[in-house]
Amino acid sequence: MTTASYTPGSLVSARDRDWVVLPESAPDMLVLRPLGGADDDIAAVFPDFEPVRSAEFAPPSPADLGNHRAAGLLRSALRIGFRSGAGPFRSLAGITVEPRAYQLVPLMMALRQKTVRMLISDDVGIGKTVEAGLIASELLAQGSARSLAVLCSPALAEQWQEELRSKFGIDAELVLASTVSKLERGLDLGQSLFDRHPNVVVSTDFIKSPRHRDDFVDHCPDLVIVDEAHTCVAADDNSSAQNQLRYELLQRVADPKVDRHLILVTATPHSGKESAFRNLLGLVRPELAEVDLASEEGRRLLAAHFVHRKRADVRQFLTVNDGLADDDLAEETAFPSDRYFKDETYKLSPAYRALLDDAIAYAGERVTAAGDRGKREARIAWWSAIALLRSLVSSPRAAAQTLRTRSAAATAATAEEADRLGAPLTGDSSDNDALEGLDVAPGAETNEAGVRLAELADRAALLEGPVADLKLAALTKHLKALLAEGHHPIVFCRYIPTAEYVAEHLDGKLGKRTVVRAITGTLSPQQRLQRIEELADAAGDDPAARRVLIATDCLSEGVNLQHHFDAVVHYDLAWNPTRHDQREGRVDRYGQKRDIVKVITLYGGDNGIDGKVLEVLIAKHRRIRKDLGVSVSVPDAASSGVTDAIVEWLLMRNQRREREIHRGQDALFGLEELRAIDEKATALEAEWNSAAERERTSRSRFAQRSIHPEEVAREVAAIRDTLGRPGEIRDFVRQALTALDGVLRDDPSGTGDFTADVSGTSAGLRDSLAPVIGGGAVESGRPVPFRATAAVARGEAALVRTDPVVGALAGHVLNAALDSGADGPRPARRCGVIRTGAVGTRTTLLLLRYRFRLTLPSRAGERQLVAENARLLAFRGSPANAEWLPSEDALCLLDATADENTDAMFGERTMSRVLAGLPAVTAHLEEYGEQLRAELLDSHRRVRTASGEIIRGLEVITQRPADILGVYVYLPASQAAAPTAAGGIA
Repeated sequence: MTTASYTPGSLVSARDRDWVVLPESAPDMLVLRPLGGADDDIAAVFPDFEPVRSAEFAPPSPADLGNHRAAGLLRSALRIGFRSGAGPFRSLAGITVEPRAYQLVPLMMALRQKTVRMLISDDVGIGKTVEAGLIASELLAQGSARSLAVLCSPALAEQWQEELRSKFGIDAELVLASTVSKLERGLDLGQSLFDRHPNVVVSTDFIKSPRHRDDFVDHCPDLVIVDEAHTCVAADDNSSAQNQLRYELLQRVADPKVDRHLILVTATPHSGKESAFRNLLGLVRPELAEVDLASEEGRRLLAAHFVHRKRADVRQFLTVNDGLADDDLAEETAFPSDRYFKDETYKLSPAYRALLDDAIAYAGERVTAAGDRGKREARIAWWSAIALLRSLVSSPRAAAQTLRTRSAAATAATAEEADRLGAPLTGDSSDNDALEGLDVAPGAETNEAGVRLAELADRAALLEGPVADLKLAALTKHLKALLAEGHHPIVFCRYIPTAEYVAEHLDGKLGKRTVVRAITGTLSPQQRLQRIEELADAAGDDPAARRVLIATDCLSEGVNLQHHFDAVVHYDLAWNPTRHDQREGRVDRYGQKRDIVKVITLYGGDNGIDGKVLEVLIAKHRRIRKDLGVSVSVPDAASSGVTDAIVEWLLMRNQRREREIHRGQDALFGLEELRAIDEKATALEAEWNSAAERERTSRSRFAQRSIHPEEVAREVAAIRDTLGRPGEIRDFVRQALTALDGVLRDDPSGTGDFTADVSGTSAGLRDSLAPVIGGGAVESGRPVPFRATAAVARGEAALVRTDPVVGALAGHVLNAALDSGADGPRPARRCGVIRTGAVGTRTTLLLLRYRFRLTLPSRAGERQLVAENARLLAFRGSPANAEWLPSEDALCLLDATADENTDAMFGERTMSRVLAGLPAVTAHLEEYGEQLRAELLDSHRRVRTASGEIIRGLEVITQRPADILGVYVYLPASQAAAPTAAGGIA
């Protein structure tokens, strides 16, 4: 027999089980998926060599009766198990993250474009990675894309790889300088690694070089995501060579003549440089580089491609106040409500004060002397002086290393080269190409005065420890206070020697239950992530245990730390407040359990630098962020002018003092330099306020308007009707685990979280959970934490349908229900007879599974899919004279409780009669299936409404007959037992 007898979606029996025929089948080979199984279980069967026959889904056994919870548990288990939903979002049933409603907006915008071109620039911590991943997984699931490349910094490559794998089921190879040789060894002659590996995560800085760029562009995947896209555009010809190379690469990738999907991701699309912003938009669509964005036409063109929201826009994206009728759609996102800032000062010890004064005097002398010898020598001396000052206020260890290390700028042949070499190691510009390598201690030694620097270095080394280093003593005090309040803080340092020094001296000083670890640029990105997990695991199950992470700015971008840490301490002030915001953004993001993220900033009250930086830069940045709701980058040039003026005032004060005293004008000491600082600070504030106003205007002008909340609400309702709602998942997990002998303990916080000990459950359940929890955890009795949020840490389970633990539990419940001979407890059954006061006459509830064959056209051609949908239908009376109930009343029956016991023999006879009469309702079930088909077709068209070419050819066909999974008969309770009729189904 050939496959001509079997249409896609039909049922066949082979190998002693029932299967669904998939569209990939050929005349001599059937591609089959187990009924109720996942895509991982797909098998190929050859009808010429093994028997295959048509099958129908078996009806339930009237003897296999369950209680009043059986129907709800079976329905939830069935819906949770769906990995091939029939709705317009093909990928949502199979990914392991449940997107928030606002995160569906970029996806809906993308599906309305034939070739997707998007700029996603939501604020830090909202979930841009998830939004980009949703689009990618959907395009791949639909066949609109066949391959994927993510371009990102090498430090974030492994995090992107893990996000794609764990959340979206996309396995991607890492293409980095350290991996490319190994990948190339496995290639065939003349083959590109981008042909061999369809999904890749690529280091932007590796692939931008002319040596590798051509191969990537020639074999580039048809879907590209660019992370931190603002670093890949050039504002003008004066942009760095690195930016120019990245921009040239993206210009070729974004070639409008190539139908390539392109998703740009950045939290800072407009950092004050209009030309850079225009170049970024030009990568999305060339017209956007020139169009008048203030015009209605320009805004309409941009709105189709640009998502630009701050937290206030999405904190409560769907609300009943917006006019949505369904309270269950109201959705509030768990962002911390605010940051609590506390600035703590410290004073230098006498010995440290003396060292700093001597070092400042020496540096000032060198800058003055170098200025007489030429511009190159002056710039080298300048960068050497800044390096010395920054390391001295950081830590004695950083100071000692800087004093003993040759300045990078000393090798420069010109003044311009000295600036290029010295600025990245001593400044905190937001234009830094990358953070890698920028946390090393800078050198201060040049070709002169090595003996004097060595003497200063020896003095610095003697100042280590909290006795002479009062900054370290102050940190210890403030950390103890944070730990006593239950916080897990991150301490950010500027330099590697400082981080290592702080970690060394804190270890063992914060209590026996506190674990301290350091992460710096000496570790690879993978080693950093491993150490974070090791630190998280070090506390074990001890609720009183605390963890403290000491880190440099290698962790200030891209890494998600909100699950393990909830407070930030700035041990070293950054000279660019954007860096502070990036540090704080590692923990202040979606998924943070603390409502308030505490931020402590340590600053020296008498070192001559910190107080001015805090006053002029950091405090101003906080005010703008609070007023506007988003961070506005400090204008780099103006910021550098202020910090240069502060350093100049500090270095020149000794010479200035000598001159003023000689003239008898001691009271005027420093007024000229201080006036210069004030003038530059005033200029900076004016430029910064202008940038903030541009950002305010941009947020208003470019706010996302192409998708309205009511459109999202409609699709969210359809998704949850098919795949389950949050409350249903929570109730299912609790009821199923309790019925299966699990031990549940509620979290006292009242959040709805709980833990479950499954060590005493049946062997079948433990076997199902072991692959996702870990066999050791299951058998040891270590409780599994279940969280009400979708953003959970490793080792926790989210109360969402896509969580692996929830999916394994649902699979066990469903399989046990379908197998009446299964060992152990079976909380769900396929039929039941319940006496309840919720009904006034006999009412029958049917749990049905409908299958559909979908034809989805895309630019890659038509693709056929088989999808499933679970529905509840209910009728009063006998099947022959059925009075069908509204769908809301059918759903209410799941909450009906048994008010009387039902005799087993009576129940079996009742169920036998109902099952025998069900053929009488076949016509209605088919009619309802056609109604579902029409709704699905309309939903697919609605989502793609702006792309007529993609709509053309859409087709949905209902596969008959529907599977009757469950039949539940509700009988009125006797008058004595029945509760009040209010709320019942009459």
